[in-house]
Amino acid sequence: MHPHEMTVGDLLDLLSACDREAPVRLAVNPFFPMAHRLGGVETAVDEQGRRVVYIAESKEAEQFGHLPPAVAIALTWQPPAEAPPRRRRGATGPNTGQ
Repeated sequence: MHPHEMTVGDLLDLLSACDREAPVRLAVNPFFPMAHRLGGVETAVDEQGRRVVYIAESKEAEQFGHLPPAVAIALTWQPPAEAPPRRRRGATGPNTGQ
């Protein structure tokens, strides 16, 4: 198993701290983070003979739009960003043509 691969036990531990009534969405593509609705869970045997669990996107491939920035930051897909400093605007008034 890859050292950074999450196990079912790891996932259950993380989910146990969540609200059981909250909808579950799948965050995909760190370079263009989007949120998708889950469609199911399936198991299979991989090439090394290990049982693997797959979490699938819904059949409708329903995408809910961009992932909230706070989630992308928490997943370390993007760095925290601060609003650029505001510059003081000059006074506006009627243009006298001079």
